[in-house]
Amino acid sequence: EVQLVESGGGLVQPGGSLRLSCAASGFTFSVYPMNWVRQAPGKGLEWISTINSGGSYTRYADSVKGRFTISRDNAKNTLYLQMNSLKPEDTAVYYCTKSGVQGQGTQVTVSS
Repeated sequence: EVQLVESGGGLVQPGGSLRLSCAASGFTFSVYPMNWVRQAPGKGLEWISTINSGGSYTRYADSVKGRFTISRDNAKNTLYLQMNSLKPEDTAVYYCTKSGVQGQGTQVTVSS
């Protein structure tokens, strides 16, 4: 059974940083591209970033480009999202996804 468990969210002031983690199990993590998506209050899911299986290729939504960095450690079956220069509009529940499966999410709140 595919399991994705996100962690690392919290309350942070504008301009601050957070690092999200996603622990994966139940599948061969190292052969799949992985994604981060988010859902802000009252809005639909927004794709944030994708990384290929080996970690050599990444893509970002314009809304986070230059501020967020996706990475992975295939030895640890873990996906990361480093978020810098956070803005109030980054407030959302963040999910890691694989082939349409997502975890329970982790809440990120950016507020002073």
